[in-house]
Amino acid sequence: MQTSPSSPLSPTAQMPLIADDDGVFTLSFLLLPEYAMVSLLSAIEPLRIANRLAGKTLFRWQCFSDDGEPVLASNGLALQASIPISASEKPRNLFVNASFHPEKHISDASVKWLRELHRMGSMVGALDTGCYLLAKAKLLEGYPITLHWEAKPSFQERYPELEISDELFEIQGKRVTCAGGTAATDMMLYLIDAYFKPELAILVCEQLIKCTARNPTDHQRISQAEKLNLRHPKIVKALDLMASNIENPLTTSDLADRLSVSVRHLERLFLQHLSCSPTAYYLRLRVEHSQYLLSDSGLSIADIALACGFCSTAHFSRRYRALYGTTASQYRSGIE
Repeated sequence: MQTSPSSPLSPTAQMPLIADDDGVFTLSFLLLPEYAMVSLLSAIEPLRIANRLAGKTLFRWQCFSDDGEPVLASNGLALQASIPISASEKPRNLFVNASFHPEKHISDASVKWLRELHRMGSMVGALDTGCYLLAKAKLLEGYPITLHWEAKPSFQERYPELEISDELFEIQGKRVTCAGGTAATDMMLYLIDAYFKPELAILVCEQLIKCTARNPTDHQRISQAEKLNLRHPKIVKALDLMASNIENPLTTSDLADRLSVSVRHLERLFLQHLSCSPTAYYLRLRVEHSQYLLSDSGLSIADIALACGFCSTAHFSRRYRALYGTTASQYRSGIE
């Protein structure tokens, strides 16, 4: 298993997990309705395998919910009953696990509970969009955090003061956040590597039929260039620049300057490799980006237009209809 020389769990870093009195680490998961079950299982399975390979209990795990009842995941399934947050015993290591519509499922009781855990010194973290609950409880100020790439734009609009990264997971102090999905497995392998022998993490990785564990800095998404199987370095960099500048789009002249090519040469490259102009490709990218905000944020259509680099709602609406054959309002009403 590859390890990062800049591991967030270097010997000088504060270790985030808190052991029980018997030395075992109990990881708890607060499940919000519509949570992603893949994130939960991706986090738990490496722990189970580590226990089996070690021949002893290194980790325990348990699930919480607001009322202790089973929680319906986004796939329509529910596990057994959970522990209610009103239980007397408080978790020392908690991950909030959410996915779709996280703000809709935040309760005053859960916010109060998280603040109580923070005051008692617990590690409080999040999987996927669990950051929404931590942000509501005001527990993220001063910490770099990450969450699922699809939810990042709307979260950033909602909490512009927070530092959000594109990492697979972020570990700093008693805040541990993860993009969710199978990135939860990479994070747990990282923790197993940090708290126990690296050889154990390697064995767990092999049991999971993984060739290697990803480092936190690995990309959450396949890049536009990889999706399109493009290798030309100027095109690859141009697409990266476009993807990184959605709200404040660069002009074709800006792109050409940053790539140290002429505008005419850049246009020829796009025509050759993508059969369109840089302007046309960039426009499509921004309109496609708007769909993530329409489906996963409570932002108004006017705010979404601005977040995708359009100077007016009317301009955005025309471009959206031209690409999708329907209006942004119709699309949003169809998924609600």
